[in-house]
Parts: sequence; structure tokens; C-alpha cells
Amino acid sequence: MQMRASLRKKVQPEAIFDTHPEVSLDFDKVRQILASGYHKPFLLVDSQLVREKTRRFKAAMPRVCPHYAVKANPDPRVLKVLIEEGAGFEIASIPELDLLLGLGVPAAEIYYSNPVKSRAYLEYAAAKGVEWYVLDSVEELRKIVSVKPDARLYLRIETPNIGSDWPLSGKFGAQLADARQIIAAAVELKADLAGVTFHVGSQCRNPENWRVGTERAQKVFADMKKAGLRPRLLNIGGGFPVRHVKPIPSIEVIGEVVNRAIADIPEDVRIMAEPGRYLVSDAGYFVCRVIGTSTRGGKRWMYWDAGVFGGVIETMEGLKYKVKTDRTGPDVPWNVAGPTCDSVDVMMKDELLPSDMQEGDFVYVKNAGAYTTAYASNFNGFPLPDVIVL
Repeated sequence: MQMRASLRKKVQPEAIFDTHPEVSLDFDKVRQILASGYHKPFLLVDSQLVREKTRRFKAAMPRVCPHYAVKANPDPRVLKVLIEEGAGFEIASIPELDLLLGLGVPAAEIYYSNPVKSRAYLEYAAAKGVEWYVLDSVEELRKIVSVKPDARLYLRIETPNIGSDWPLSGKFGAQLADARQIIAAAVELKADLAGVTFHVGSQCRNPENWRVGTERAQKVFADMKKAGLRPRLLNIGGGFPVRHVKPIPSIEVIGEVVNRAIADIPEDVRIMAEPGRYLVSDAGYFVCRVIGTSTRGGKRWMYWDAGVFGGVIETMEGLKYKVKTDRTGPDVPWNVAGPTCDSVDVMMKDELLPSDMQEGDFVYVKNAGAYTTAYASNFNGFPLPDVIVL
């Protein structure tokens, strides 16, 4: 009996994976773009896939309104598609706010979800009509209220990031004891502390994190009500995963967990989320080229015309992309680096790629629509990648 129980514990978690097919940009469309020539690295994005992912998110969690994390891919053409699909938005900076305002998004519908904001940014956002602001400390509460006394505030709390490829707890998120102090300060300041938010970690492959986060949020709601506040927003954050090389729970499986967790939350509480990567990553292919190879100390090195400063920075954090090439040689370990002279510009170590890779070959990075061109810079004088939207 003990052995059977042990086996169940090992097998059951895997049942959450691969229950629904994932989509990605049709590679033939990459070929079609390359047929017209290649000038520098580029990201190709299929707007129809962005539409489909937005609709799929809404269908999986009908009560949860997606507010796209602009930082994932701020291309205006992508944002226009999301506007057409009825998505909301969350921002971390004033340039992101200006971008949305320029596209006609009402300021009152934009959520300022950066937990620490400069006073100048707060003043600007308030002047433009932004109403909702996140915080996770008494200090930030006092700062916001001093700028905008009638601001609508939501408290970011700490929640487990177990099973996430990039845990985000630590830098942000109030612990429960801190939350009580913040609630007391809000009452003292007559501030409209109206909601709670959390983040389960980026690329979260453990749906239970959303359940735990929601339960913690409800405990904070109870403390808020006891203090005389009126909670009316639950923001379940981002972290919804996309397919790279690891198995992931589908959005439908995550939705089942979330829907059960929020079932008892009163209808007058608005429920939203902040998907970024989930809505745009699968819609993109990042394309670059090999500019040289070498063998030193028995190690093969391959250099691309785009590296950690040119769009492939997340590999430094451990993200494993699926990389396609046109070569058919047997896979061997390669160290893969970018074109700059900075020694940190190394994306992969001992990555298995075809042995016959050489200068001039194209490299195709799958499901790279998020956090690639958004991270890119002109460091060392190399050009920013193009973004092509179909």
C-alpha cells in the first residue's frame, strides 16, 4: 500500500501536463519573409495567434479579465490587436502609459502595477487620469496618497513561487504581517485600499500556486473588511506558461484551478490577471544568423548576430528555447555567444546543435514573441532587431 501511494504521488502531478495542444507560428511564414532578403535579426509575430491566445485565455477563465503586461512586447501593432480583442493593460512606466494613451486606451482602465514608482512618474500618471496603483509597503502607500489622495490601491502580497522557472518573490510582495500594517496605515490615511494582487512566478508550471495566492488574498480581504475597507479587486497576476522545452500545464488546466479558487468570491469583486508572455510568446519566431564559429581548447563556439543584448537575454536566466536550423548534421555541444565584445554575451553553454553549423547559417528561435525585442539594446553599436507583424 505504501508503495502504491508513493507511485501515485510521483505520477499524479504529471497529469497536469500536455492536456491540450499548444500553437506556434507557422514556420513557412518565416521562410516567406526570408525569401525577400535578410538585413539584420528580426522578430516575426503572427497577430492572429495573439488573437487566438487572448480568446483562449478568456474561455479558460471567463470571470478573469486579462490585462496584458505591456513590458512583454510593447509593439504598437501587437497592442492594437489586444485592444480589438477586449484586453486591458497593466504598465510599469510612463513610456508604457504614453504608448497606450496614444492608442486610445482610457487612463482609468490602465493599472499601474510597478510596486515602487518614482514621485515624478506618480504625478504624471495621476495628471493623465490613472486611478489604480499597486503597492507593497507603508512607504509606497504614503507616497501615492501624498500625490493622489483619491487613488484606488491594490496590495501586492507574497505567495509561493514553487514550480516557477523564475521565482519573483523577494523583491516585491508584502508578507501577511506587513499587510496588516499597511491596512492600518490605509485606514489612518483614509486611503482607498481596494484590492489585493500576487504573482506566482514567471513560467509557473504549478497551477496550485494560483489557488494558494487566492486563498492568501481572501485572508487579506477579511482583514481589510474588519478594518472598515471595501475590497473590490482581485488581481491574480501573471506567470501563465508557454511551451519551450519543458512540459507545461495548459491554460485550461490552470483555469480549472483558478475557477474553483474564485468561485466563492462575491460578484462585486472584479477579478483580473496580468498575462504577458502567454499572449504573445507563441506568436513569434526570432531569426538571426551565425557570423562565425571557432574551436578553442576543444570547445566549439558559435557566434550569432544577436545575443543577450540583442534579444536573447532570457537564456542567461535559464530559459531554454527550441532552436531550429537548416543543418542536418549530428548534434554536438556548442557554446553560443552574441556579437558584442562583452564577455557576458554568452547565451548557451554546451547546447546541442548540428555539428556542421557554419558562418552564414540562419538560426530560428521558436516561441520568442515575448521578452526578446523588448529587452534589446544598441549596446556596442549593434542594431536593434526588426519587428515584423503579420
